[in-house]
Amino acid sequence: MMTIPGKACAECSLCCKVLEIEEFAKPAGELCEHCLQGQGCAVYHDRPQVCHDYECLWKNDRALGPQLRPDRVGTILMEDPDSDEYRAVCDPAKPMAWRNPLVFKHLVAMAKAGRIVVAKAGVKAWRVHPTGEWGPCI
Repeated sequence: MMTIPGKACAECSLCCKVLEIEEFAKPAGELCEHCLQGQGCAVYHDRPQVCHDYECLWKNDRALGPQLRPDRVGTILMEDPDSDEYRAVCDPAKPMAWRNPLVFKHLVAMAKAGRIVVAKAGVKAWRVHPTGEWGPCI
């Protein structure tokens, strides 16, 4: 995929914290032991396939402006590879980061476009509806 100018990870390494990485026995919400804050991955060239396959939507979507960079809003926007869900994944230490007005507006727009939208933080999950209403997933 082509790099979009102005869309670099820079100091952002939120994916290295909020996502689970089974290959490293790293649970969601804990910073990966291989993450060098502000510098990136210390094992980048030998990283597991799951890390290699991960695509940050913010980096690859021109419509998501700089103010939605994951470390700025505390939320990673992503497609769930196993379902049709559009997800906002937050640090469990900041479980309601998806309620940031910029993020929430985007999530409602995705729901209005017909997507199933789910916000997640650790084991907690909330469904966001096209009306702007939201509630826990059961």
